[in-house]
Amino acid sequence: MTRRLPLLLLVCATGCGLLARPNPTTAPTDPELDWQIEPFSLTERSGKTVTNKDLQGSVWVASFIFTRCVGPCPAVTSTVGKLQKEFKDEPGVKFVTFTVDPMRDDLTTLKDYANSRGADPDRWLFLRGDEATIHKLLRETFKQAVGRKVGEDVKPGDEFSHSTRLMVVDRNGVIRGIYAGLPDERIPDSQADFDANLTRLKTRMRSLLK
Repeated sequence: MTRRLPLLLLVCATGCGLLARPNPTTAPTDPELDWQIEPFSLTERSGKTVTNKDLQGSVWVASFIFTRCVGPCPAVTSTVGKLQKEFKDEPGVKFVTFTVDPMRDDLTTLKDYANSRGADPDRWLFLRGDEATIHKLLRETFKQAVGRKVGEDVKPGDEFSHSTRLMVVDRNGVIRGIYAGLPDERIPDSQADFDANLTRLKTRMRSLLK
């Protein structure tokens, strides 16, 4: 039976989804997730169509950004870049970044963004599609918050509110873990918590590769 956690525990509360600090008296534990990836068909920066079935057989990490973001997106992308280096000798691992702003993030923009960050085109995919389709995928499959900001005070590079979490997906297309994509700079000494979070993420990935 699919396990369900309250949605409010998994989505961003404000802004782009920075995490709340865990209770320091309680050792952090990973939620036991068992969420099947729903079918999707999106376009990779290369122009190639990528579906959920194309990712089966790989352990992969999903992330959510938009290229003109002036908030946390660069830090999330940097985290994925570090994971790419760590798992560079593991052919069973992929990274999949979904843009939440596909209207502006066309294939050329995504390709330039990926190249500037050293993304291996065979291992780190950047996907786009119709905005409504992408946002529905984030909300209903990944259970993460995303939305377009409205109002006269919305500034360029801050048009979207979205989760900064990283989602670990197993070889069968089942979401098995959810982790912070960057430290919460609002909280003192959050780097140590974030480093521990990354250690758990990598441990989960390696366990799924066995």
